[in-house]
Amino acid sequence: MAVFVLIHGGGSTAWDWHLVKPLLEASGHDVIAVDLPIEDDNAGLEDYTHAVTAAVGEAQHTIVVGHSLGGFTAPLVCDELQSDGLVYLAGMIPLPGETFGDWWTNTGHNRETIDPDPQAAFFNEVPEELVHQARDKERDQQGAWMARPWPGQRHPAVPTGAILCRDDRFFPASFMRRQVHQRLGVEPLEIPGGHYATLSNPDAVAAALNDFAQKIAQTQGKMI
Repeated sequence: MAVFVLIHGGGSTAWDWHLVKPLLEASGHDVIAVDLPIEDDNAGLEDYTHAVTAAVGEAQHTIVVGHSLGGFTAPLVCDELQSDGLVYLAGMIPLPGETFGDWWTNTGHNRETIDPDPQAAFFNEVPEELVHQARDKERDQQGAWMARPWPGQRHPAVPTGAILCRDDRFFPASFMRRQVHQRLGVEPLEIPGGHYATLSNPDAVAAALNDFAQKIAQTQGKMI
């Protein structure tokens, strides 16, 4: 059994995971999803990390999952918790010393053609009712931290996976394959769904995460 620590993306909430959470729990895992203090301009990634680790407490055998902008927080949480694994779900993968602004040009995302309509870019494949609920829950993403270098010293030395959403219009599949290959040196797991696959295809997200946990458990010689 793993403890999945689920980190939402920019301007969002832990609600994003509400369809994935019961599926993981049905597979025997514990799940912790946290609202980050994203509306506080003074809150940095260290504060985001503390919010998550405080919610996790003494839980062991954690696997940290970062969605989209949550990729900037997830590896820091992983280090603090000494987690068993790390997963980027349609995630931004930062490098030491890289700012949020630098990431877009360093990865080549600035050369991608993205639909300027947020609903089209982010919520394709998501049922209309869930789109309305998600938009109602949107928060004002702040962060002076975005102009500062990412504080991680290295990528966590733990099993790391990346889930690529084939129908993602914000982080297109070809772009994500390149980022994952260059920054992690692994082959991403591809699933159907758009940027918010947690809402459009939660079964595929949960299955991918459960499979990742199973592989870690097998490597560590545990029963799961």
